[in-house]
Amino acid sequence: MTALKLLSRTKLYWGLIAIFLIGVLGSPMSSKGNNIFLSYGNLLDVLRQVSTTGLIATGMTAVIITGGIDLSVGSLMAICSVVCAMLLTVPGVTPGVVLGVPTVALVALCLGFVVTRFIFQNLAKSRAGADLVREIRLDGLRGIVTPAVVGVVLCCLSLWFLLPQIEPKFGVLGVLLVAPCVGLLFGALNGFIIVAGRLQPFIVTLAMMVTALGIARLTAGQNNAVLPVYTGSNATADFEILRSLVFGIIPMPGLFFLGAIVIYGAVLRFTPFGRYVYAIGGNEEAARLSGIAAGRVKIATYAVSGLLAGIAAVLYVAQYRQGKPDAGAGLELDAIAAVVIGGTSLMGGRGSLIGTFCGVLIFGLLSNILQLHNINSNLQLVLKGMIIIGTVLVQERNAGDLLAYLRLPGGQAAHKETAAAKRPSQETPSLNLGGNKK
Repeated sequence: MTALKLLSRTKLYWGLIAIFLIGVLGSPMSSKGNNIFLSYGNLLDVLRQVSTTGLIATGMTAVIITGGIDLSVGSLMAICSVVCAMLLTVPGVTPGVVLGVPTVALVALCLGFVVTRFIFQNLAKSRAGADLVREIRLDGLRGIVTPAVVGVVLCCLSLWFLLPQIEPKFGVLGVLLVAPCVGLLFGALNGFIIVAGRLQPFIVTLAMMVTALGIARLTAGQNNAVLPVYTGSNATADFEILRSLVFGIIPMPGLFFLGAIVIYGAVLRFTPFGRYVYAIGGNEEAARLSGIAAGRVKIATYAVSGLLAGIAAVLYVAQYRQGKPDAGAGLELDAIAAVVIGGTSLMGGRGSLIGTFCGVLIFGLLSNILQLHNINSNLQLVLKGMIIIGTVLVQERNAGDLLAYLRLPGGQAAHKETAAAKRPSQETPSLNLGGNKK
């Protein structure tokens, strides 16, 4: 491997290092002569601030790899934040309880059924030696009865856990169960409409963005646009743990973000589900003809995106001590920008969560550098937009085309190299089920 190819493959990491060095060298100094950017407290603040966007971007990555988009995650986070704050602060039967508790019961029922049936199918495939993408017919006991019983049991257990919390107000575990389930249900609904209606993800998620915003406002009520959460006062003191430092080292929101990156990254890289995600993004029709249940996989990616939006909502409430209907306004755009900066192609079929992790950090460090230098907030938006455009040009290898179009030095050579890279291969195309190996 030549040095140029190695540099091209690791350009994202070099970009992160460059942003970090800019922050170190250009950082203002404290009154004691210490580098403010390098201070432990400042770096912890960066991790804490990017965690909410990072969780959203984690779910968004798989959606974009399949060739889709999810514009509703900001509104889903908003409605989950309202439900979370209401459950924490208002006792008795409230709109948050009416929306949240039945949702958990429904999700538990469906998950119990689907997961149990999935386990039986894979056991049957392993015994028969069948291909993993080939359907196996199950008998009535294993295909319907047992999964339904497991779903009902999980549904009853969830209600047994949640119903006693309605009157005295919910605790930490209660809201960590309800809010993500609300997000998962709306996300799965997104995927179902896209697959069953054969509609463009942009249109469906745009409609869901508006719908979820309206539901969030109706749930909060006109007189409760902002629901304050004061731990130890109108909410349980245990909720403070979600904004604390774990072992005095890492903030709890950062731990959630890192955990989501590691777990979902492992799923995308090492499991058949991950290979199916990449195959669908590369060529959905070929994936479907090869036996992959493309519709189910896409619904699952949107459901996970909604789930992570619900977790982000709980962390938002813990960090900002409030839930409100516009809590996630514009967050979907930040998440998409971080995913694209991380090298995930909007055309689908290419990307990784380690790239998204770097993209989130680049976005967070850039914002922190601009804030340390007291750059006007409007100018910050302009600079971020320019950096996003430049990064996408480099990631998509279209910078040479732009230089050639403008007839700038170096443009012709770069244009030829890009054209050669984009030239279709003369070999017979084949379905790649191994994910992104580049």
